[in-house]
Amino acid sequence: MIKDYNLITSKGNQLQVSTFINEKLFSSKAIIFVHGFKGFKDWGFVPYLGDYFAKRGFMVVSFNFSHNGIGDNKFEFTELDKFADNTFSLEVSELNELIDSIGNGLFGIEIRSKIGILGHSRGGAAALFSAGMRKVIGAVTLWASISRLDRYSERQKIEWRKKGFFEVLNTRTNQLMRLNLNLLEDIEKNSAGTLNLEKSVRNLNRPLLIAHGELDLAVPIKEAEQIYLWAEKSSTEFYKIYGTGHTFDITHPFNGTNEKFEKLLDETAVLFEKNLTL
Repeated sequence: MIKDYNLITSKGNQLQVSTFINEKLFSSKAIIFVHGFKGFKDWGFVPYLGDYFAKRGFMVVSFNFSHNGIGDNKFEFTELDKFADNTFSLEVSELNELIDSIGNGLFGIEIRSKIGILGHSRGGAAALFSAGMRKVIGAVTLWASISRLDRYSERQKIEWRKKGFFEVLNTRTNQLMRLNLNLLEDIEKNSAGTLNLEKSVRNLNRPLLIAHGELDLAVPIKEAEQIYLWAEKSSTEFYKIYGTGHTFDITHPFNGTNEKFEKLLDETAVLFEKNLTL
């Protein structure tokens, strides 16, 4: 069963939320999926993974960050002004509010266990930051996660400051999508504190699964290796997936699964089943 909600945050922003649950199999455990840059809750594999984990007894919560660019049309970027104004700090604050809402039973389901969090790409960073702030998070899985927020050359930053915005091409939609200067300022202002990925990983103190495609061109696998280097090895698994890339050979619109993606789902399920204790 899938239900859709609109969650209004303390800042007055709207999070579009979907929950997946099989009531006959539900084990009172929950997983949150966190999308990445130019991602959204209805992209490609997300509804499929929601159904997969629901059949394993979890409630799955997927959502759109308020400034991810998705509006009334859940498959197209129509709110480019909001997309331009997004920041990492805003995403982390929204994820924290979503975690609290799940724990408070806002979606009509009582969760009696720790919550699992699964972040893809840039969503992996948000997952790590929030996990360190919320004791209710029992385990973390990173799919193709970034290990650095500052992904821009000095030349790009000079132009960014000069123009007040930076443009990125969405190769799927062929849209030029702006990033306002507040994103760069957020990274620079908070990189030593609340947005320090190394510190978040070293202080995680939770079971962690790092999964990454060997052929990832969007986020090179060396970034997964860097996260693993920071991590506590006794509680961390590094799952390298050979012969696949950033989305594990899944496309949007969704055109079916594959053996490698199914194995990734299985590995992720094992981590959460073992560590989301009641």
